[in-house]
Amino acid sequence: MASKVVDNYRNGAEISKGDAECKKKSVEVLKELGLPMGLFPLQNIEEFGYNQNAGFIWFVQKKKIEHNFKMIKQVVSYATEVTAFGEKGKLKKITGVKTKELLLWLSVVEVYMEEASKEKVTFKTGTGLSDSFDVSAFELLE
Repeated sequence: MASKVVDNYRNGAEISKGDAECKKKSVEVLKELGLPMGLFPLQNIEEFGYNQNAGFIWFVQKKKIEHNFKMIKQVVSYATEVTAFGEKGKLKKITGVKTKELLLWLSVVEVYMEEASKEKVTFKTGTGLSDSFDVSAFELLE
């Protein structure tokens, strides 16, 4: 069940249902935004929506998952609902994504790629901390 925030962006949005179709559409949107296509390794996605006019993106999945990006040794948690505002090379105002730093889970609020360097992707947390990683760590895995 999607939240009230998602409901505000349904009008005019392209909405996909079912895991396979949602994964396909999410990869298309990430590619369109110029972002790594493996940023959202979600499972059992029930709904994916993209309101292009507002730049609003959302995922609804059956249950929260944790994914280990082995190449960079980072564990990321994805809630049952993940939302963000997308623009070229950037996702901002992200909700539902956390990264584990030492013993703490920190909310990821922004992901972006510098125009000058398309080899690095930077993750910014709600505490203001940020870290950059090679784009290759977020390649799409089948």
